[in-house]
Amino acid sequence: MNAVSAPTPDELAWTLPVYAQLALEPVGGNGAWLELADGRRILDMYGGHAVAALGYGHPRLVAALQDQVKRLTFQSNLLPLALRARATEALARFAPPGLDRVFLVNSGAEANENALKLAFHAPERNRVVAVEGGFHGRTAAAAAVTWGSEKWYGFPRKPFEVSFVSPRDPAALRHKVGEDTAAVIVEPVQGVAGAVDLPAEFLAAARDATRAAGALLIFDEVQCGMGRTGRPFAADHFGITPDILTTAKGLAGGFPAGAVITTQGIAAGLKIGELGTTFGGGPMACAAIETVIAVIQDEQLLENVRNLSQLVRDTCQVGPVRSIQGAGLLLGLVCSRPAREVQAELLEHDILAGTSADPHVLRLLPPLTLEPEHVAMLAAALAEIAP
Repeated sequence: MNAVSAPTPDELAWTLPVYAQLALEPVGGNGAWLELADGRRILDMYGGHAVAALGYGHPRLVAALQDQVKRLTFQSNLLPLALRARATEALARFAPPGLDRVFLVNSGAEANENALKLAFHAPERNRVVAVEGGFHGRTAAAAAVTWGSEKWYGFPRKPFEVSFVSPRDPAALRHKVGEDTAAVIVEPVQGVAGAVDLPAEFLAAARDATRAAGALLIFDEVQCGMGRTGRPFAADHFGITPDILTTAKGLAGGFPAGAVITTQGIAAGLKIGELGTTFGGGPMACAAIETVIAVIQDEQLLENVRNLSQLVRDTCQVGPVRSIQGAGLLLGLVCSRPAREVQAELLEHDILAGTSADPHVLRLLPPLTLEPEHVAMLAAALAEIAP
């Protein structure tokens, strides 16, 4: 079957033609399953780019949003909300110790944009060091630090100087970070690149180099955060606390939300009006954030992620899969054939997986609520696909 097609005629008539879409139309979902307009049920091992952290229709998330929409759908940050206080406290307590001030926004790109803005508080610093393979968003500053964005950047110039380093070369990183460096930005596990887990030595070098130069270390955990790696954040795996951590994707389980999480010291240097957002921190998003964190903790989903990640590694290196990389339920299946071919053949077995920037890596980002039977279904399907 041809897995990729143009948008459906109705959608194409009204939207910009900028997405390649799969020939599937979901009309509902339950747990890890998507229900399609043609009556098929598809096991979603991609989770809407890691957004569906609790899967579809989780009763506690549905109830929280239903209750909140009856109470108050929106109010800006002009007015304080007890709900916003609870959501930000929960997120700060979920984050690595020392990161206890939160700025809520709407998306990962917006979170990274604001994190980079915080890094340029020192006017004499005009450069950011970023990592080859990293993806941070499509807005001006976030795209400037995204590897390969020259192909689609779109703006006439970048807002600051950017130096890229290989994640396999900590010595080059140390050389690049100096007095003109505002920040080093890094995904501890690179998502779009194909679930590439960065070496611990490189991340430690980034922490040491930024401290020595007086620069900030930004961990972009938009995709790898919120329990996806089997810890609250990937930073927890490495025992490294950045100065700023950004997150989004699964943060609100499908409701648009992002966050910048930083230190008391950085927060103390801010003035009223330096950052702003209309919809960030709205009551619907806050209700979802509070609930997602509570469910992750109450249902022991971090342990579930670790266990099922190991199960995937133990059983899914079959058929076209030559190796498995990544962490938790952010996994890259390195294939002997083009990943798009494997993706299309998995769809014939009613399983949806994602591709990546690496043409031979199939990406898995399933709900944190994934069950062993789902992994067994994936393993069986892969075993039937030609190497």
